[in-house]
Amino acid sequence: MSGGQTRAPLHTRISWPEGHLTATLDDTPTSQALAKTLPFVSTVRTWDEEVFFDTGLPVSRETDARQVVEPGTVAFWTDGGALALRYGPTPISQGDKYRLASPCNVLGRVDGDPRLLTTVRDGDPIRVEPADD
Repeated sequence: MSGGQTRAPLHTRISWPEGHLTATLDDTPTSQALAKTLPFVSTVRTWDEEVFFDTGLPVSRETDARQVVEPGTVAFWTDGGALALRYGPTPISQGDKYRLASPCNVLGRVDGDPRLLTTVRDGDPIRVEPADD
């Protein structure tokens, strides 16, 4: 068998003072770069029904970056070096089109209900680490 090898999805645990969730990240260049930084702790910022936080990771925008995403999407905001977790609309959303601040690299999805993120508060510490399978 020749050619590139597909890696298994990366399972992550994201924790904050009031809760936690897991997410499954696809095998993308950004996910691979992020995996090398785990675990890390950051400080949450909120924007209506989105949480985002700095990763300290400089990443380029991928060719399939998108600005309109579904709730529960795990995205990497290349303009800010941050993970963005959307669970509902932001001020620039239009109807049921949920918009991020700018096109972002789509990494994967939150496992389960993304509305768990409603308990995250601006300024909360947040930890991202590999999930125990």
